Amino acid sequence: MVTVTLYSTAWCPFCVRAKRLLAAKGATVHEIDVDREPGARQEMMTRSGRRTVPQIWIGDRHVGGCDELFALERAGELDSLLADS
Repeated sequence: MVTVTLYSTAWCPFCVRAKRLLAAKGATVHEIDVDREPGARQEMMTRSGRRTVPQIWIGDRHVGGCDELFALERAGELDSLLADS
C-alpha cells in the first residue's frame, strides 16, 4: 500500500474525518502537523498552492482536502489509489 502524506492541525474536524477514513482503509499515513512543525505550513502551501488543512497526497498525487478524498471514495477510486505503489 502506498504512503499517504497528510498535512493537518490537531483541532481541524476535516482532518479528523480524513484520518478516520484513511485508517478504516488501512492506509499508512505520514501526518505533518502544521502548527507544531516549523516550516510545515509554508511547505504545504508551496506544494499544494493551498492554505487550508488537510492537504492530502496519496503517493506523489495531490488529491486535495477532505472533500476531495471523500469524493474519491464515493466514486470508487480511493481503494485503487491506495493500492498503487
